[in-house]
Amino acid sequence: MSIVFLLLSLFGLLLLGIPVAIALGVSATFAMVFFSSYDILAVPEIMFNGLKPTFMAIPMFILAGSLMSKGSSARRIIQFAKSLVGHLPGGLPMSAILACIIFAAVSGSSPATVVAIGSVMFVALKEAGYPKSYSIGAITSAGSLGILIPPSVVMIVYGVTAEVSIEKLFMAGVIPGLMVGAMMMLYAYFDARRLGFKAIQVASFKERWQKFKNAFWALLIIVVIIGGIYAGIFTATEAAGISAVYALIISVFVYKDIKLKELYSVFLDAAITTAMIFLIIGFAVVFAHFLTSERIPHMIAEYLIAMHMNWWLFLIFVNLVLFVMGQFMEPSSVILIMTPLLLPIATQLGIDPIHFGVVMVVNMELGMLTPPVGLNLFVASSLSGLSLKDVTLCVIPWLCILLLGLGLITYIPQISLWLPNLIG
Repeated sequence: MSIVFLLLSLFGLLLLGIPVAIALGVSATFAMVFFSSYDILAVPEIMFNGLKPTFMAIPMFILAGSLMSKGSSARRIIQFAKSLVGHLPGGLPMSAILACIIFAAVSGSSPATVVAIGSVMFVALKEAGYPKSYSIGAITSAGSLGILIPPSVVMIVYGVTAEVSIEKLFMAGVIPGLMVGAMMMLYAYFDARRLGFKAIQVASFKERWQKFKNAFWALLIIVVIIGGIYAGIFTATEAAGISAVYALIISVFVYKDIKLKELYSVFLDAAITTAMIFLIIGFAVVFAHFLTSERIPHMIAEYLIAMHMNWWLFLIFVNLVLFVMGQFMEPSSVILIMTPLLLPIATQLGIDPIHFGVVMVVNMELGMLTPPVGLNLFVASSLSGLSLKDVTLCVIPWLCILLLGLGLITYIPQISLWLPNLIG
């Protein structure tokens, strides 16, 4: 009865337009009052105790991404990507996708990637004669890789909630992210040939070297952060602090594209985003605490096991549930709500928690591209001037590629686990 009340009250509040954080807090608090012996005064303590030190990585990565997207780093990365693949049929959209992959490893944010790359590439693709729908679909979809390729804020949220290594999660996201990005680039190549676009002259080594030098400091942050984590030099939380300082130095003192007086607005934007995420996390902790204290995940697990549900059938169920929830809720919210419910079942069925985390994150990518709450759709709509409906239609072919990637990642665990197992 408690789980029915909890879920009905949560989704009822969401349908009324109540913000996710408030809906989580209200539904969990009332469930605790009516169905458990907890005192309502314990809620603030539960929230405070649930905010782990690892969460400190989130505001730092958000700030680093904000600094890099506000400056010229994105433009320099785009020029470097164009020098590598711009000569191929579909080279320009392939450059945009490659730039999204690279920038995702800088910002850790999906909407930030769409803004940074899309603000430059939408115009470039249009001027090159590509259909508007084609360019919007490519960049909006490739931007979703921002939450899969490390460093990823969503992966940090899952890692803390599931109590698994964030460093291993970051490693697990590399090959799936590169694989899906490569699939998108292949689609761009063959579709451009179908549209009649031809290959152009290959960039010379000298030109590529010049573009690389221009983008060197922006690209180096990837080596510093990811290389430092994988080499065991520092933790993910320490890497977040280093990335923020590094982004500040190159944006203000190296590239000099952010003035000191502009830093206030950059820091304010990062603070607002951080506050929103932490409010959701705080109330989601209360929500998860109630689920655990009432043994709801264990009861569901026992029921499913009694039904003889095997691991592959369970993963179909998980993908369907997460796909639907991702259409209505922000990714971190879904991770915080569903991980305490689904992970105990997954582990009992023999599914690796790291692999399961990657599956959840890829599902959240799909949520970024599906209405009514797909954040990437809103960002692309504001950048391009198209309606939300038109942007959604542009994304559909690329969404199919993501679904194919999700199927491969779901049922071939080694795509996610090979690199963590190799380095670990």
